[in-house]
Amino acid sequence: MLATLGIAMVLGGAFVWLHHGYTGAIRAFLVRKDGRALGAAFLTPAIAALVIVPLGSNGGDYIRFVAPIGAPLVLGAMIFGTGMQIANGCGSGTLVAVGQGSRRMWVALPFFCLGGVLGSFLLPAAARLPNLGAVDFPALFGAGRGLLAMEALLAVAALAVLRGAWPTPRQLGIAAFIGVLAAAVFLASGEPWGITMGLTLWGAKALQAFGLNLSGFEFWASGWQRQALDGPILTHASSLSDIGLLLGAFLAALLLGQLRYRVKIGWHGIAGAVLGGLLMGVGARLSYGCNVGAFIGGASSGSLHGVVWIIAVLPGSWLGIRLRPAFGFPADQPSGLKPITRSNRAA
Repeated sequence: MLATLGIAMVLGGAFVWLHHGYTGAIRAFLVRKDGRALGAAFLTPAIAALVIVPLGSNGGDYIRFVAPIGAPLVLGAMIFGTGMQIANGCGSGTLVAVGQGSRRMWVALPFFCLGGVLGSFLLPAAARLPNLGAVDFPALFGAGRGLLAMEALLAVAALAVLRGAWPTPRQLGIAAFIGVLAAAVFLASGEPWGITMGLTLWGAKALQAFGLNLSGFEFWASGWQRQALDGPILTHASSLSDIGLLLGAFLAALLLGQLRYRVKIGWHGIAGAVLGGLLMGVGARLSYGCNVGAFIGGASSGSLHGVVWIIAVLPGSWLGIRLRPAFGFPADQPSGLKPITRSNRAA
């Protein structure tokens, strides 16, 4: 588990150092029709899949993220997209910004955790709704052909987003680097990189500390969820990687002089952080993850739900972009990972 923590810290530092984020990439695509950053992001699961699909398909100690395609996935991704734009950060972006000292994200994080718990109450019933089932390419075609099928699908999706443009070498390099680190998390932890289940677990343990017994709720009553609820936080891979991401971002921001604690927020910002955090938590639980666990983790596992998730998040993000001015953000603005300078310290 120390390896998982260390790799996650490298990821957190990389997000700060490289000024990398997914919220701004989606916004650039929807507002400015610039799909280069979002198109490059498809390279991340494509690289991680080279490791995850072969090892995760052998039935050993490694697992893959495979989820059914249905209303909870699509609706959850849309809800997450709305919350992501209102809060100005996704799952990884929230943790990285918290590490950087963002006041807005320190408000958003606990409500993200609470939203995840609320989503866990809804998920069992939602999962019983009619759905298309899981489309697992390695299970359908074998590991080798399943990997090729997913790589081809990711390439087609990236080309559709790019629409004739081409990412910069820097954008491709960042996406590839994150993909390598995502594969490293898989090798260290035995499962794809995930974020939101760890945050949901934090919220669940906090509620139990205040006297609410969650073991009576269906989601938490048995299986690995019950084990996670009863066990230490540091033994859960997603929780541990979340801690590493936060610590890595803090150390990098400290070394680079990019701590954000002086950036003020008003009531509009607080309201956006609360609502955005709740929506992201609920949406992530219903859709089996966020841009990391659902998109990167799902697609790199060879599961079609990962690609469906990134498509479904777009209309929700479109709505969130139009709601941003009500919460203190212009419709189009760089994400919360933008480095702090003297000129924007009070922005």
